[in-house]
Order: sequence, then structure tokens, then C-alpha cells
Amino acid sequence: MTFENRDIISIRDLSKNEILHVLKTAKKIERKPNPNLLKGEVMASLFFEPSTRTRLSFESAMRRLGGEVIGFAEPGTTSLKKGETLWDTIKMAERYADVIVMRHPVEGAARLAAEAAGVPIINGGDGANQHPTQTLLDLYTIQKAKGKIERLKIGFLGDLKYGRTVHSLAIALSHFNTALYFISPEALKMPDSYLEELDSKGIQYYEETDLLKVSKKLDILYATRIQKERFPDPLEYKKYAGVYKLNRSILPHIKPSLKIMHPLPRVDEIHPELDDTKHALYFEQAGNGVPVRQALLSLVLGRVK
Repeated sequence: MTFENRDIISIRDLSKNEILHVLKTAKKIERKPNPNLLKGEVMASLFFEPSTRTRLSFESAMRRLGGEVIGFAEPGTTSLKKGETLWDTIKMAERYADVIVMRHPVEGAARLAAEAAGVPIINGGDGANQHPTQTLLDLYTIQKAKGKIERLKIGFLGDLKYGRTVHSLAIALSHFNTALYFISPEALKMPDSYLEELDSKGIQYYEETDLLKVSKKLDILYATRIQKERFPDPLEYKKYAGVYKLNRSILPHIKPSLKIMHPLPRVDEIHPELDDTKHALYFEQAGNGVPVRQALLSLVLGRVK
């Protein structure tokens, strides 16, 4: 298989073997870092939407391998304010960089950027659509914590309607023999298009509104915040804000081996009192973004096979 010069736009673009190859490459890089692996390469970091972990971990990944980073984190300071189109921004940026990492609030923007660019585009999140690199680091985290991905029972808690991390991860897990539990208010349930895709693949899943009805079954609980910025109506957001709050009261109702994940930032859905328990995996999860993104950058730039 080859990743050189490939775009990473959607987790659907990767086969099971390709996903496992990325995870294997990340493990190798983490175990034996090479600070000169990407020397001479330049990454353009184009973030049209706020980001902390994705942007910083990509920049850290590039620099720790000897590469350079250019770009912006505030589109208001760019020529977009003058009316420049996304197409033209990408056509310009490809002249300055060897790979482009982009986050954009509009679904499909990353695919458009890939059509415009002659260098690889890596999607750092496009609206409520896809976040493939988050999915890969989530899988890497699960694999490291559990020693496997197959035959696990994985719960998704919170905003499953607008949460792009949940959408991407559910599709990725359809390659593996897992049982999925979708726990959310009825109005924020997993979109039908994703459930239909899981149905077509024969994936076992369950929908629930009460976490405690399934919590004892779970090996992984993937919590998400209510996506305030995706709601068309602020009043609708307020209705669901804080609907699920994890704290120490959950401990008697879960397996001793359960791991709690969260793509962060958290708001009030996980109390800090859980941070020092053996169940908390979310900060390690965030840290895993560096080796996984190092692997992706090295693969699409052809520095590793």
C-alpha cells in the first residue's frame, strides 16, 4: 500500500489494513523517534476554525521530526477578509508548502481543498462532517489501552448528532468486530445516514438515552461535549447543555477496567474528580495525537512506507 501524495479527507477513504498500517507506523515512531525524518519539509497549517489539540499536535508532530510549519490560526488576519475564495487560498498555500493541514467550519471544504491542491491535504475537521486524524488517534489510544480493537463494547455518550469525532470513529470501528452503544437525547441521536451505513455492514449497535442501562457492559466510554457552535438555535443548545455529567457517582456502575475517553475540550460532562482515577484516558488520548499525526505526515510525504 502507498500513502505518498495521498489526501486524508475522510476515514472512509482508508481500508482496515491502511488504518492498521497508520497505527503500526505511529507505534514505531513513538518507540524510536527520528528528529530529522521530515527535515526540509514544510507544513501549511490552515485553521479557519478554533482549535487547540489538533493544531498544536500537528505543529508539534512536524517540528519534532525536523520539519517547518507556516500558516494561520485566525482567518480574520488573512486575505479571506478581502474576499479571497477557499480555492484561491489553497492554490496559493500549495506554492509554499509540501503538505496542507486544514480545519474548516463548512462540511465538504476539505474535499474541495483536495481538488484544488497539488500537495496532500489532511483534514483537521470540516464542520460536523469528518475528523479522520482524531479517529486514528482514538483507535491508537484504544489499541494501547486495551491491547486490541476487536471484540470490544464501546459506548458513545452525548451529542451524537453534531459530533464529527463520533461520526468518524463509528465508521472506523465498523471495520472491527465491536458492539457500539449510542447514548444520547433523542434530539441528538446518531444521524440516520450513519446508522444505515452500519446496518449495511451488519454492525451490532444499540441506541439508549440512559447511560446506567448499559454502563456495566462497556469496555470504553467515549464522552463528547454538546456542540454549542453547531446548533442553529441557541435556545435548543441550552435545553441539552449538561444533559450528561460523569463524576465519581458513576464508578459503582462500570467495569473496573472501563476506560473513559473524550476528544476534548470538555465543558461540564466530565468532572475533574475523575481525572486521577484509573478510568481516565482522555489526556493520554490527546497526547497520542502527536505520534499518530507524525505517522500520517511521514506517510503522505513519502518519508516512510
